[in-house]
Amino acid sequence: MNPNKALWEKGDFTRIAQGMRDSGAAFVGSLGIKRGDEVMDLGCGDGTTAIPEAMLGAEVLGVDIAANLVAAGNARATAEGLNNIRFQEGDASDLAGIEDGRFDWVVSVFGAMFAPRPDDVAKEMVRVTRPGGTIIMGNWIPGDPTLVAQILKTSAAYSPPPPEGFVSPMLWGQEDKVAERFVGAGVDRERISFQRDTFRFNFAGPPAEAVDLFRHYYGPTMNAFDAAAKDGREEALHDELVALFTRQNEGDAGRTHIPATFLRVTVKKG
Repeated sequence: MNPNKALWEKGDFTRIAQGMRDSGAAFVGSLGIKRGDEVMDLGCGDGTTAIPEAMLGAEVLGVDIAANLVAAGNARATAEGLNNIRFQEGDASDLAGIEDGRFDWVVSVFGAMFAPRPDDVAKEMVRVTRPGGTIIMGNWIPGDPTLVAQILKTSAAYSPPPPEGFVSPMLWGQEDKVAERFVGAGVDRERISFQRDTFRFNFAGPPAEAVDLFRHYYGPTMNAFDAAAKDGREEALHDELVALFTRQNEGDAGRTHIPATFLRVTVKKG
């Protein structure tokens, strides 16, 4: 199996995404998507941003590599009574079967950044965007002190080295690298802009319970625990993550509310 597909079909990312719904809706509300706009949500998961896009009246196609998340997205759309959105499997590195210049918006929030072959990802996003359309990405930032960058950094410390040729997804959080990729895809540099933004993770239980969600349902953290267990470091990883979540928690003792900084990328296609 494609290792990227296996990673995101592992566990159940919906359990994590439930804590991201409010921020997903707020993010979409800030974009300016209008009724009737054609939107691709790429690396959409079960629709944390795709469902709000459809609720604004856009015609939405959600694309994700994980079959379980595509199924969950379609089930959510049905439950919401939305007939202007559908989810399908696809690889952000190769959007085969999707025509050139189809979408007014291509949106990818913490999705396409994890796909392999990032130069191809940039080219495909540009290809399927219509002239005058907009690409929006939300990407975690390498070395950032807030939650997700630190989860990924900590998990990497307990995991085997990546295979030869591996390109870190965190490079999508470096402005110069993102600009280089989109310029390579044919976009003028002045049409690419950046700003820092914040997503909030909200969970009903205390930080230790939030860590357990990541431990059991978030592919990268699950893999880190699998690797740590092989050399007896499983509890050390657990304790390190609980300390991280506790330190960053802005909620009271019974709830977890943690902000995470990300890079918002805006690309205007000429």
